[in-house]
Amino acid sequence: MEESEKTESSEGEKGRIRKRSFLLEVDAWIDSTLYESRFAAAEFWEEIIIFFRRFRARGFKRFLVEILGESATLGAGGLVVMLMLALPASEEIAGNWREQDEFAVTFLDRYGNEIGKRGILHSDAVPIDELPDHLIKAVLATEDRRFFDHYGIDIFGLVRAMSENVRANTVVQGGSTITQQLAKNLFLTPEQSLERKIKEAFLAMWLEANLSKEEILKLYLDRAYMGGGTFGVAAASEFYFGKDVRNVNLAESAMLAGLFKAPANYAPHINLPAARARANEVLTNMVQASFMTEGQVTGARRHPADAVLRDTADSPDYFLDWAFEETKNYMISNRLPNRSIVVRTTLDRDLQRASEEAVQFFLRQNGKQYNVSESAVVLIENNGAVRAIVGGRDYGESQFNRATAAERQAGSSFKPYVYAAALENSDLTPDSVVRDGPVTWRGWSPKNYGRSFRGNVTLATALAKSINTVPVRLARDYLKGTDQIVELTHRMGITSPIIKHHTMVLGTSGITVLDQATGYLAFASGGYAHRRHAFTQIISVAGDALYKKDDTEFVGDRILSEETTLYMNQMLANVPKWGTGRRADLKMTTAAGKTGTTQSYRDAWFVGYTGNFTAAVWYGNDNYMPTNRLTGGSLPAMTWQRIMEFAHTGIELKAIPGIPQPDNGQQKDTSQDAIAEAAEQGARPRVLSAAMSGFLNRLGERLESAKPLNADDLTVASTRPK
Repeated sequence: MEESEKTESSEGEKGRIRKRSFLLEVDAWIDSTLYESRFAAAEFWEEIIIFFRRFRARGFKRFLVEILGESATLGAGGLVVMLMLALPASEEIAGNWREQDEFAVTFLDRYGNEIGKRGILHSDAVPIDELPDHLIKAVLATEDRRFFDHYGIDIFGLVRAMSENVRANTVVQGGSTITQQLAKNLFLTPEQSLERKIKEAFLAMWLEANLSKEEILKLYLDRAYMGGGTFGVAAASEFYFGKDVRNVNLAESAMLAGLFKAPANYAPHINLPAARARANEVLTNMVQASFMTEGQVTGARRHPADAVLRDTADSPDYFLDWAFEETKNYMISNRLPNRSIVVRTTLDRDLQRASEEAVQFFLRQNGKQYNVSESAVVLIENNGAVRAIVGGRDYGESQFNRATAAERQAGSSFKPYVYAAALENSDLTPDSVVRDGPVTWRGWSPKNYGRSFRGNVTLATALAKSINTVPVRLARDYLKGTDQIVELTHRMGITSPIIKHHTMVLGTSGITVLDQATGYLAFASGGYAHRRHAFTQIISVAGDALYKKDDTEFVGDRILSEETTLYMNQMLANVPKWGTGRRADLKMTTAAGKTGTTQSYRDAWFVGYTGNFTAAVWYGNDNYMPTNRLTGGSLPAMTWQRIMEFAHTGIELKAIPGIPQPDNGQQKDTSQDAIAEAAEQGARPRVLSAAMSGFLNRLGERLESAKPLNADDLTVASTRPK
C-alpha cells in the first residue's frame, strides 16, 4: 500500500512539473515573440522608409505631389459631402414612383358637371415612335437641344443660358434639362430653394441611370402641364386643336412646344396672338438647332395654327391636384383594382371662382404696396366638404400647391389651440384673469406686438387683442408644457408635424392652410373632429359605384367638451367685432376667427368660420422674404370677408354653436322661397375669372413699365393719317 501511494505521489509530482514546464515554455515563447516582433516591425518600417526615399520628390515634382495629395484629400471629403446631399434625394424614390401614372380620373363638381381630368394610363398613352417627328424636334430645340448628349445635367447648356441671361440682363433662357424638369414633375415641388435644386440634380442623374432616353422623353411629354387643365401633349392636342396628337402639323407642333415654358401665358384658347408669337420663336429655335431649314418652316410661319374655341373659364387645377391624390390614396388603401374612374367631388365652382377672384383682386390692388406675391385659400363647408382651394395666384406659372403642401408658420392664428387645451384641462373660463406682463420660460422672454403690457386681463381680452404673454403663461403654468397642445391639434385633424418646442405656443411651427381650416372646423362644428373630404362618389367607367358617401356616416369623435367649445366660440367671435380681425366682420351673420402674423412679417393669416363655412387665408412670399409689415388683420381678413360675403348670399344662414344669430335688421330672408328666388335671379354677384384677373395683372405691369409719352410723341401721333 505504501509503495503504491509513493508511486502515485511521484507520478503526480512529475505531472505538475511537466505542467509548470509547459507554462514556462509558453510564457517564454510569448516574451520572445513580442521581443522579436518589435525589432521585426522596426526593421520593416525602416525598409519602407528607405523604399519611399527613392521616390522623394524635390523641386517642381514635389509641388505636383503635394497638389495631388491635397486633391485626393479634398476629393474624399467631397465624396462624403456628395453622399450626404444625395440621401434626401434617395428618399423621394423609395416608393413606387410610377404609381401616380396608373390612374385616369375624370372629375365632376358637386352638381355633376365635368371640371377636369388627371392621370394617364400607360395603355392610353401614345408611344413615342408614333409621335410626329417635327413635334419631337420642336420640343428638343426649345427645351433641351443636347438631350441625347448629356447625362441628366447639361453643363454646356447651363453656361450658355447664363451667358445669354447676362447679355440680356434678364432671364431669357433656363439651364434645366428635360431630365431635370421630369425629376421635378415626378418627385418634387416647384418651390424655389437650394435644397430642391440639389435634389433635382441627383434625381436627374438617377433617372438617366435607370431609364432610357426614350422613356425619359416619353414621361416628360405625358406629364408636363400644358395649360387649360391638360397634362401631356396628347391631351393638349385634343383640347386645343381637336385632333389626335399623331396628326398635328408643324405649326401646331410649334405651338404645343411653346407651352412648356409658361402655359398660362401662351395657352391659345386664352391668348392666341401670344401663342402664335411663341410658336414662331420655337420655329426659329428649330432652325438654329439645325433640326430644320428656314425653307421648311416658312409654311408654318405664314400659316400659324388655329385653336378650337373653348370656354375660357379656368379649371380648378389646385383643387384637382389635391383631389387626385386623395382619390389615389383611397383606391390604393382599399385595394380597388379599377384605374379608369369618375369621381364626384365636393367642389363648388361658384365658390372656387369667388375665392380665386378675391386673391387676384387683393394681390393686384395691394401686392406691391405690401411686397407680397402669393396667397392661398381653403374653404370648407362645416360638414367637412372642401368647397374651394386656391393654391397660388397663377397655376400656369407655378403648380406648387401652397394650400395643401406649404407648411408656413401660423403665428397668432395658432393661439386658439393653446387656449382650447388650457380650457379643456383646467377650470379656466373666458372671464378668468391672467397677468399680461414680462414672462420668461426656459430662457425665452417673448414680447407683445406693441412692446407694452396691459397688466391683468381676461382670457377673452387676451385672445381678441392677440396678447403674446398670456398663451405662454397658459402653457407654462396650467398645461405644464406643450404635450397636451400637440395632442389636441392632431385630434382636431391637423396632419402637419407640430413641434413640441415651447416657442410653438406663438405659432412657430409650420402648418398648411388646409390643416388650419380643418383645425378651426372643430370649433365651428360644435367640438367634433369632422373628416374633411374631397369627393362624395367614385364610379367605374362601367357605371359601378365604388364609393358613395353616406350623409349619416360617422363624422368624427367629440374632441372638445360642449363647455370648452362654447367658450372658444364666444372668445373667437370677439376678434372680428373688437379685436385684431375687425376687417373680417360680416353684416349678415356672426363671424369668428383669429388673425396671425409671424416674425419679420413673413406670413399673414386669417382663419375663421361662421355657422355655414370655415375658411383659412394666407399671404406671403415663396422665398420667405419679409412682406412690408403685412398683418393678418389686413389683406387676409379682407380676403376672408370678401369670400364669405359671396358664400353667404342667398343661402340659409346657420348659427355658430352656442352663439345666437344677430337680430339687427340686416338678417337675410332665408326661407326656401327666398332662397329659390335668389338662385333664379343669380343672387351671388358675378366675379372675374382667374384668367381675366391674370390678364389685368399683366396689363397693369406693362402700363407701369411703359415709357411715358412726351409732347413730340403726341405730335407725331396726331399727324398720322386716319
